[in-house]
Amino acid sequence: MGKATGFMEYERVESTAVSPLKRIKNFNEFHEMPSLEERKKQGARCMDCGVPFCQYGEAIFGMTSGCPLHNLIPEWNDLLYHGNFEEAYNRLKRTSNFPEFTCRVCPALCEKACTCGLYDEPVTTRENERAIIEYAYENGIAKADPPKNRTGKSVAVIGSGPSGLAAADDLNRRGHKVYVFEKNDRVGGLLRYGIPNMKLEKWVIDRKTKIMEEEGVNFITGKEVGTDITVKELLKDYDAVVIATGTPEPRDISAPGREAEGIYFAVDFLTDATRQLYTDGDVKPKGLTAKDKDVVVIGGGDTGNDCVGTSIRQGAKSVIQLEMMPEPPEKRRESNPWPQWPLIKKMDYGQEEAIAVFGNDPRVYETTVKEFKKDKNGKLKSVVTVSLESKTDPETGRRMMVPIEGSEKELKAELVLIAAGFLGQKKEFAKLIGAELDQRTNFVGVSGTHKTTKEKVFTAGDSHTGQSLVVKAIADGKAAAREVDSYLMGYTGL
Repeated sequence: MGKATGFMEYERVESTAVSPLKRIKNFNEFHEMPSLEERKKQGARCMDCGVPFCQYGEAIFGMTSGCPLHNLIPEWNDLLYHGNFEEAYNRLKRTSNFPEFTCRVCPALCEKACTCGLYDEPVTTRENERAIIEYAYENGIAKADPPKNRTGKSVAVIGSGPSGLAAADDLNRRGHKVYVFEKNDRVGGLLRYGIPNMKLEKWVIDRKTKIMEEEGVNFITGKEVGTDITVKELLKDYDAVVIATGTPEPRDISAPGREAEGIYFAVDFLTDATRQLYTDGDVKPKGLTAKDKDVVVIGGGDTGNDCVGTSIRQGAKSVIQLEMMPEPPEKRRESNPWPQWPLIKKMDYGQEEAIAVFGNDPRVYETTVKEFKKDKNGKLKSVVTVSLESKTDPETGRRMMVPIEGSEKELKAELVLIAAGFLGQKKEFAKLIGAELDQRTNFVGVSGTHKTTKEKVFTAGDSHTGQSLVVKAIADGKAAAREVDSYLMGYTGL
């Protein structure tokens, strides 16, 4: 390390966020990055620790600790400190296909496992990553580098989310001819239509996929496999097929009145919000909006937070976010030590904005919806909530959240957004493919691999592992690409 005492000399300095009341006026990204000189100091804080858990990326007691991509973080932090941005980019690209995505949307598992964070503030690894990749683009370093030789093999990738893009990128660099089929009008999957602009502006996706096209990847949009293209055609025309369709089945809420007009899945609401920002294209938005409405978001995760932030930008009258689980502690419990992922309460951008606009945190813990009420025209007018408490099932010994009798409350609601996660694959699609699903409706990996029960068909990302993070989807897409390459060539060069 060039600055062995940097972690003692420099304090953590993060990017400056635009104030909540100002940033809600648009859908733009809202962090202003420090200067490169300041970023060098932040790189100097990396400790050259004996065991860099930041790049470990494996599970500790069921929770991932460190980067699933195994990014060479201490190496490029040191290069950043020395001002060697080009070599830092080269080291970053050895493990990461899309640092321009992860530096914006990843929850920074690396920082939660940072040794410096055990007694002090962790290194600003995610923002250091952003400084490196943006420098590379601005200075013409991050540019197309097509493979010099082709293998003569072709691969169809179904889905252009993070895992599909990662698999396509690696397989193309190996020299295979890759065709990516995307049912939507634009490339990106949930990167484009599930993550709102203020977290990931869509020009970032376009910038990268343009380079991928220049390198030889073929993107075919507006074509749904099973409808516009048959599975039989894919199996006939390509040497291998990779399913990277994510988990398209959202988890629903079963309660009386669910059919009321004004209840939507979060993914549909966020997709439409993004489409409303486009001024071109053939696919028109449905016009879903929170403007002048009392909004209830069901779900306390990242997607629920995105619904809060989007609703506020659209001009919601009020926003409440329901969370089934108890309120997390402010600090780690003894049972949740470093370097495990910290199970603590966090204040995300949507909650910050709700506090600024409405004067209170929108989250209500240990609560769920018992009933949806509608008016005589069938439109949603309110929800009846019920409080929950944790109890142990005497038969199974499992902890369960059960309703508290007499705790019902009625909340005015003209728009409900269900952000309760995803279940898995559509069974009809799996039947078309001819591949088996497991009990959680994810594609079965034969003998723990990415190969499905259908010959020459592989699976990657959430369709393989179940709903997870963007960074994990990228890592799984890369792992699937290695198996496909080995299947096609008898060994892998990836």
